[in-house]
Order: sequence, then C-alpha cells, then structure tokens
Amino acid sequence: MSERKAYLVLSDGTVYEGVRIGALTDAVGELVFTTGMVGYVETLTDPSYAGQIIMQTFPLIGNYGVCEEDFEGQPCAKGYVVRELCETPSNFRSEYSLDAFLKKNGIPGIAGIDTRSITRRIREYGVMNARICSAPDEAGIKDYQVRGVVPEVSCTQKMFFAAQGTKKHHVVLLDYGAKKNIIRSLNQRGCDVTVVPHDTSAKEVMGLNPDGIMLSNGPGDPAENTAEIAVIRELLGQVPVFGICLGHQLTALAKGGQTVKLKYGHRGANQPVRDLETGRTYITTQNHGYAVVSESMAGKGRLRFVNANDNSCEGMDYPDDLCFTVQFHPEACAGPRDTAFLFDRFIRMMEVAHAEG
Repeated sequence: MSERKAYLVLSDGTVYEGVRIGALTDAVGELVFTTGMVGYVETLTDPSYAGQIIMQTFPLIGNYGVCEEDFEGQPCAKGYVVRELCETPSNFRSEYSLDAFLKKNGIPGIAGIDTRSITRRIREYGVMNARICSAPDEAGIKDYQVRGVVPEVSCTQKMFFAAQGTKKHHVVLLDYGAKKNIIRSLNQRGCDVTVVPHDTSAKEVMGLNPDGIMLSNGPGDPAENTAEIAVIRELLGQVPVFGICLGHQLTALAKGGQTVKLKYGHRGANQPVRDLETGRTYITTQNHGYAVVSESMAGKGRLRFVNANDNSCEGMDYPDDLCFTVQFHPEACAGPRDTAFLFDRFIRMMEVAHAEG
C-alpha cells in the first residue's frame, strides 16, 4: 500500500489527513457511511452507490480480500474511505487484495483517518460532499450533485438469464442499476429473467409477454426519473409487479406519492424493519438516501413495513395493482436472509394471476 499522504476535505471545510489507497487520482462525491461489518465487495460493486464516496464504519476492511464471484455489478463509487485497510488478506476464496481492486477500477481511497469522527459529523449535520485529494483542495465540492446516474448504471441492451431447472415463469426486470443477486434469486425459483434498459417503454415490456415485472434498485434522486415513473404507472395492474429500493420509490411516485432525502440515509446490513401486518421485526440490508413519505401514500396503497429506528416507510402493498414494493434488499446475503420470502410471495402472485388469467 502507498504511503503517500492524502486528504479528505468535507464541504463544511473540515480536513482529515490520511494515507492514499487505491487509484492515484482525486475525486469529488457525496460522502455516505455504511455500517456493514462484512460485505465490502458487494458494497463496492453495488450500482446504487454511483456518484458517492463510501465510508465504512467498521474499522478493519479488506481482511478476506476480493472474490469476483461476489460482484453485484460494475464498480461505480467515486471513492472509498476506511480506518484501516488490510494489506495481507487471508481467505481461501480471495483472488486479490482490496487495494488492488480499487486500483484496477480507478477508485481513489484514503485510509488511516478517524472514520468514527466523520460518521458522527454526518449524523449530526447530514450527508455532505467531500473530496479525496493529494493536497487540501475544495475545488468542486460545494457544487457537486448526484444527477443523471440511472442511465449511467443501467444496461444498454436486453439480456436474458435462464431459470435454474424447470422454467415456471418469465420475469422482465427493469434495470435502474440492478444487483446481480436479484436475477439469481429469481432464477433459483424457476424464473427466466429478461433484463431491459431503464428507458424501455411499457409497450416493449408487455411485448415480451412477462408473467411478472421486477423493478430494480438504483442510485440517485428518484424524483428525477420522470420517464421511468410514467412507464411504471402504465404497467401497474397488468401483471404482478415487485419493486426493490429505487423501484419501491419510483412506484410510490407513480401512484402520486412523494419522496424525501433522509438526513444520512440507511446503509448497512443491520437495519431493523417491522412488518405492520404480523408485528414481526426483520434485520435487513439497506442502501438508500431517499425514502417514501408515508403520509403521502394515504389512499394510494397500504403501508406494510416501517423502519424500527425512525419509522420511515420501508414497504408498500398495492393489492388493486397486483404490486408490492420494499425499500430494503431481500436478495442481499450479508448474513440474515429473513426477507427472501418476498421473492416467494412474488412467485405466488404470478401463479395466482396465471391461474385466474
């Protein structure tokens, strides 16, 4: 690992000095923290982090190296911040080090700084922009915005993934920055999956004769995706629809609801979510900076899940539209798999729709 000095400059003027890791380049992005103790490979390859500098709150990162089989998508983070980077990973699956991964993908990083102090600052004052640089420099920090990122991370052409075993259903997945494990979770349940770009029209989607439609996760402000929202509005009610993360937010906007930017978001593998129907609480994996405003959904759907920490909206049911959505990630495997049953719920919806159709 390089011993070159590096600096993390925050938009409020605070400067932290550390050591360069990853690519030897400067970068500006929205600084966010994630609380996962493991899963840094999945985090760094999650398209939902487009435009952001990721900071890990867990102090030691990189100890089990990098295995490309665990990639969720193309790395698109602006930068990476850790307290301590392990230079000698030890795991039988490791292919190379985390520092080598960062260099390979052009992601600059900084280590050796007080991530706890920065996390407390973000929790107090909210998410802020930052710059990773070789010398203290505030250039471009204040004006930076995460804009137009869905087209950057979506696929550009249709892709097909065959079901494992006997095909039972055909699902069309609208790709706003989809994680690969969403596709795998559907394939494992006997679904052929056709992945289509974010700007695919409702007519084109229905022309593929889907038994169900999946709305993926993705980065950025949901409200700026007006064309995608219009497509979802047109698709609702035709076949069963399941939305995750950004897909959840876009569906709420399609129904006339509102979204709001959270003070510092929910990112990590330990977010408690309560099911209002059963009273059960699940520990979930999340990565989002925006939330659906629960009050704006009155009369538009049924609030199903809420965050046990701040009571924000974590899931909606739209029975009249054959649709349900969740803010968290039921496909994630950072530890608990409590909410994987939501994919089974989607399968049952398609089975019922097929029987009635």
